[in-house]
Amino acid sequence: MTTTSATAPTARTAHPRRFLMCAPEHFTVSYEINPWMDAAAPVDAARALAQWHLLRTTFERLGHEVEVVPSAPGLPDMVYAANGALVTPQGSVGVRFAHPERAGEAEAYARWLEEHGLGPVHRPVHVNEGEGDLLVVGEHLLAGHGFRTDLAAHREVEEVLGRPVTSLRLVDPRFYHLDTALTVLDDDPRHPDVAYFPGAFDEASQRTLRELFPHALRTDAATAEVLGMNAVSDGKHVVLSPRAQRYAEQLTERGYVPVPVDLSELLRGGGGAKCCTLVLRD
Repeated sequence: MTTTSATAPTARTAHPRRFLMCAPEHFTVSYEINPWMDAAAPVDAARALAQWHLLRTTFERLGHEVEVVPSAPGLPDMVYAANGALVTPQGSVGVRFAHPERAGEAEAYARWLEEHGLGPVHRPVHVNEGEGDLLVVGEHLLAGHGFRTDLAAHREVEEVLGRPVTSLRLVDPRFYHLDTALTVLDDDPRHPDVAYFPGAFDEASQRTLRELFPHALRTDAATAEVLGMNAVSDGKHVVLSPRAQRYAEQLTERGYVPVPVDLSELLRGGGGAKCCTLVLRD
């Protein structure tokens, strides 16, 4: 296994990104497919939309380009755009959801990507839930499994993109996607950097992460339990939950700039800043 030096430069550098998002125009919690969801608790739709708009404008203020895929009635979780695909210079991989409630999102995202020059999109045979479980860190492609994405999907993605995939097993149902337990802080191949909550992974996966990223920031349960790891970084600015105060302090100590954005209403569906954001790499 290749060991990566995660020693980062003293001065952090922000890299402009192109993101795909989906407004929560039809967002509600009408079913329960993760521990964060409570169908009996009312959702404030206007507040969810306002929080989403703040996230979008925050990205734009930081210099990033934001594209928006139209939302669709009957698909309340479509706001979680990260689950819509994995888009890389080697190709775009579509998704196949574990739960039938979300199945319709897959083709909506695939069609948008193809219509906007990011296709052809591979329609997967095995269940994978996009950037929820497939995260690019420099030359590494980390892939989660255990709750949503099938382990077999890792090999499928490997074959489609022609790049190796490192499998990581999730063991805590609260952290059902990789992006709820691990933040990609810097995806520059010269100095890749991540933060993660060890308790979300089995022992073998913790060992793998230590080997790949020996200088990674390891967070605590208090950070993970407010979905603090579900954050978006451009290599300098880290957009995260304002409730993840200790995480913000740790990031500051490493030279990153925390940018708190309240997405508490969207957290009712089990998603934070990263869940709402698909990176378009072309």
